[in-house]
Amino acid sequence: LSPFISLLFLTLLLFFLALFPGTFNCCMKISDDIPKVILRRVEKFETQKADGPCHLEAIILHMKGKKLCANPWNRKVQKMMKKMKHKIHRSKSHVRKQRRTRNTKQIDQKQ
Repeated sequence: LSPFISLLFLTLLLFFLALFPGTFNCCMKISDDIPKVILRRVEKFETQKADGPCHLEAIILHMKGKKLCANPWNRKVQKMMKKMKHKIHRSKSHVRKQRRTRNTKQIDQKQ
C-alpha cells in the first residue's frame, strides 16, 4: 500500500469516529439473568435505543469501572430502575428543602 492510501484511510477513519462517537459503545449482547448482588452495586444506568447507531435495545448498568448490558424487559432490572429513579427524585427534593431552610435562617438572622 502506498503512503497516500494509508493516510487517506486513516483520515476517513478519524472522520467517521468524530461523526459517530457512540458507535463503538453499543451493547452487542444483553444478559437476561442478572443476580441481585450485581443489581445492588449499580451506581447509574442508561437506556440504549435500537433506533440510532446501536441496533439492540438494552439497559447499560454502570458499576465501579464496569458496564453490563441488560435486557430492558427483565423484571429485576425494571424494579431496580424504578427504585433508583425514586431515590434520585427524593434526594433532589431533599436538597431543595435544605437550601430553603438555610436561606430562611440567614434572612431571619439579618432581621
